[in-house]
Amino acid sequence: MNVSRIVEYVFFFGLLLVSGYLVWLIIAPFLSALALSIIIVTICHPLYGKIRKLVPKRNKTIAAFLTTFFVLTVIVIPIVLLSSLVVRELITFYQDLDAGSLSIQGSFDHLESYIQAFIPGFSIDLTQQLKSTAEWLTGNLGAIFAGTLSTIFVFFISLIGSFYFFRDGEQFLQVLINASPLPDQEDRIIFDRMARAVRSVATGTLLVAIIQGTLAATGFTLFGVNRAILWGSLASVGALMPGIGTTIVTAPAIVYLFFVGDIFNAVGLLIWSMLIVGMVDNIVGPYLMSRGNNLHPFIILISVLGGISLFGPIGFVIGPVIVTLFTVLLEIYNQYIVKEKPISAIKSDY
Repeated sequence: MNVSRIVEYVFFFGLLLVSGYLVWLIIAPFLSALALSIIIVTICHPLYGKIRKLVPKRNKTIAAFLTTFFVLTVIVIPIVLLSSLVVRELITFYQDLDAGSLSIQGSFDHLESYIQAFIPGFSIDLTQQLKSTAEWLTGNLGAIFAGTLSTIFVFFISLIGSFYFFRDGEQFLQVLINASPLPDQEDRIIFDRMARAVRSVATGTLLVAIIQGTLAATGFTLFGVNRAILWGSLASVGALMPGIGTTIVTAPAIVYLFFVGDIFNAVGLLIWSMLIVGMVDNIVGPYLMSRGNNLHPFIILISVLGGISLFGPIGFVIGPVIVTLFTVLLEIYNQYIVKEKPISAIKSDY
């Protein structure tokens, strides 16, 4: 290779690296919005396909608009409203704890004094622990809604991205396939597996957790537990814990109702938790999660908490999805690169 050719390559790849870095700086502020768009389109793409069959001339623009409108009204708006309510209750709860104006604090002190009669020196300091936890959650979630305009802007960009990904997603995907050094057929197998993995996580473990949290919040409302939305949200996180589930929230609530003498509501919440919330875990859960989600529940729990810390409330979905994509890529790397098997020969667990 002559010197002039080397200079051409160095100049080209140097220019490519510089321009790529500048592009990264441009899109970096919108990464969470774009990630949310990609996740929405991946999960809802089968719906887009069905809608496109029904619109005149199978028009992609109309189908993309209708699907995006459905996502806005059925998914985005409820999530935004619910997240705002959760953050508002969390901030109020933290303020009440800080001011010492919660009636539950007196109950904790009374319980601690009762136990100290049998175990001298015993101290649970549960109020301080609750305060520390609420402070952490407020710092991570409250910042997302500190500026309503910025939050609206993120979801607005996500919706615009969803529309174009629905309509022109195949062209975008083809660009990635053309850029990949792998054969086109194997590239499509990789993208198909990752898409199925994303859908399995979103419609499996996470959907079950959201359903259980919603039912738990309904039970708290029916049986006189304050801040039902906040505790229901924590129950959703608890539902991701294998062997523990929503009982991490419902059990203390039931014990507290018994402790304050509200026997009727305590028994009612106990029955509700065992029959209604438990039904989802024992009947609906196995059906949904049998559709292909093989990510360990503990990994999902960690990815949910880490996703919330990094992305805010939408991290509840984005975190597990990113981890799932990473595990799929690792498996493909292990099979294709290390063991030198063709990707088409890899059996799919999704």
